[in-house]
Amino acid sequence: MSVTLVIFAVILLISLGLTYWAARRTATTSDFYAADGRLTAAQNGFALAGDWCSAAAFLGFTGLTALYGMDGAFYALGPLVAFCTVLFLVAEPLRNSGRYTLGDVIRSRMQTRASLLAAITGTVVVNFAYLMPQMAGAGVLVRLLTGISYDWAEIFVGISMIVYVAFGGFWRRHGYRS
Repeated sequence: MSVTLVIFAVILLISLGLTYWAARRTATTSDFYAADGRLTAAQNGFALAGDWCSAAAFLGFTGLTALYGMDGAFYALGPLVAFCTVLFLVAEPLRNSGRYTLGDVIRSRMQTRASLLAAITGTVVVNFAYLMPQMAGAGVLVRLLTGISYDWAEIFVGISMIVYVAFGGFWRRHGYRS
């Protein structure tokens, strides 16, 4: 077994351990989604930075720059500007509404089946577009680390994501187990 694979396994186990530890400290949906409002500015900043240090961001930004040069680098800055705009215009009203997602706000305010369907469709489309590069990057990494085929690496990544979310307490917080 290579040193790289051992380091990968150790980091994975530490990450799962921290996730399990954090999940045991949560009791409500508010705890799960927003740490019950107890995050400091620095902790929230690290969480946001972690979101931006993802395979999708690195692959997308690098790909845009490789394909379009400096124009591509400027295209890559677009999501950052949009993210800041969303933080200022949407995040605070969302927090003040006591909801966790835009879909929750739409459902509570409009209360029509069509608005709920639109919120669900938008969420799935956006998450799918974000998840695919994440899975592709992780699949390539696992393939390089283990030597298994890309298809099996993707299956491993998908199962790992499900286990990670379940380990973090999602199912327990949403009534899927007692």
